[in-house]
This record gives sequence, structure tokens and C-alpha cells, in this order.
Amino acid sequence: MHRNFILVMKEKENVMKYSEEVAEKLNELLEKNYDAEKGYKFAAEHIKSENLKAFFSERAKERYDFGHELKAEIRNFGENPDKGSSLAADAHRTWMNLKTTLPGNKEEAVLEEAVRGEKIAVEEYEKILKDTSIPPSTQNVLLKQKNAIVASLNEVKSLEHQYD
Repeated sequence: MHRNFILVMKEKENVMKYSEEVAEKLNELLEKNYDAEKGYKFAAEHIKSENLKAFFSERAKERYDFGHELKAEIRNFGENPDKGSSLAADAHRTWMNLKTTLPGNKEEAVLEEAVRGEKIAVEEYEKILKDTSIPPSTQNVLLKQKNAIVASLNEVKSLEHQYD
């Protein structure tokens, strides 16, 4: 009887550890999506082109939606979603702010930063999707989000050529 209790407790501990590990990875993506959302809002507010304002606003809304999907996944693992953005993203927005105040092609500068950010996001999603311990339902959510980011990246690259 005592031995069964120990086995059950160890199994419960393993499940809790697994849930924490998956939630931690999802929280990292959540933070990146908060960062992207803020970055896209910032870009929409600091760009003159109405076409780009609309594009950046759409991307901000998309990342907001991704955040809610990730929060639901994190809660499914019995964990709490993180709040806020990273210091690296705050620094990135400061750099983008500086670039938009300098003379020259602001649209091109902001689009270059968007390309850079989207490439990093795709890499982060791919890294987590390679983890075979992520359950299929969560992988489906992440794959859908990654594919949307790839489509956005392709659109940003296309827009960038228009502003060269």
C-alpha cells in the first residue's frame, strides 16, 4: 500500500513538472507575442503610410489573438500565463523609435525591423515545435500561429520592396 502511494505521488510530481515545462515554453512565446503586438502598435502609430498603418494594426491584432490562444493553452496545463514584455523588446522598440526620428526612409527602416522580428519569431516557434513532448493539440495551435507569422513575413518582405 505504502509503495503504491509513493508511485502515485512520483507520477503526480512528473506530471506537474511536465506541465510546468510546457507552460514555461508557452510563456516564452506569449512574451514574444506581447512584444510583437507592442512593436506593431508602435509602428502603426509612427508611420505615415495609411497602407502600412493598416498592415501593422492588423498584425498587432493578430498577435493579441495569438496571446489569448497561448494563455488558454497555458491554463490547460494548470499554470498561470506571464504578463508583460521583455527587456530586449523594450530596447528594440527604443531602437525603432530612434530609427523613425532620423531623416531618411522611415517606412523602409520600420519594415526592416519587422522582417527581423518575424524571422526571429518563426525560429522560436520552430524550436518549440521540434519538442516532441508538446501535445498534438498544442502543436496544432503553435503550427497555425507559426504559419500565420510566415505569411506575415512574406508580406512584410513584399512591402519592403515597395519602399526601397
